[in-house]
Amino acid sequence: MKQCVLAILSALCLSVQAQVMGDIDPTKAMDTQYVRVMRNQDGSTAIFRRTPSNEVLEKRTFNASSVLTMLTVYRMDRSGNPLGCKIYDGLKQELFKARYGYDKDTGRLVEEQMFDARVKRLDPTGKYEMPVRRFLYTYDANGKQNKPISIVLRPGKTAEEMYARPSALESNPFDVPAKDAAPK
Repeated sequence: MKQCVLAILSALCLSVQAQVMGDIDPTKAMDTQYVRVMRNQDGSTAIFRRTPSNEVLEKRTFNASSVLTMLTVYRMDRSGNPLGCKIYDGLKQELFKARYGYDKDTGRLVEEQMFDARVKRLDPTGKYEMPVRRFLYTYDANGKQNKPISIVLRPGKTAEEMYARPSALESNPFDVPAKDAAPK
């Protein structure tokens, strides 16, 4: 009996996660408890979705024609900070993976390391995977994040060729109330 209940609960959890993380029509998407929609002036749309447990946050980017151009899936910690992410193209082929480092005293993001998911690059010893690009984050005296410093670790490549934008979230889209939500 106990195994049956656990199996049903497990299936229910997977069903809820599948509903949250399944495909979505950007033209019909609306803000909810688990979805945030950001429509841009150029006609593109970014849709953020999270699991009920807040362990996974995904960002789907669509162009003005509602075609998926990028999918980023973040693993989150208990405080809502990304621990790492995987970046996919519009065909859902994995391109990059990233990991994030935080200052142990302030909790602020201090580094992002991005790795090529298609080709594993090792350091000269052959022991450790090398990132293809790093972003270092600094803060001013008021705690405001400065523009990140980009370091490209592939000889002969530019930041633009190695995915120029940081993958780190500027802010958690769920920290802002949904447009349709009633005030607390």
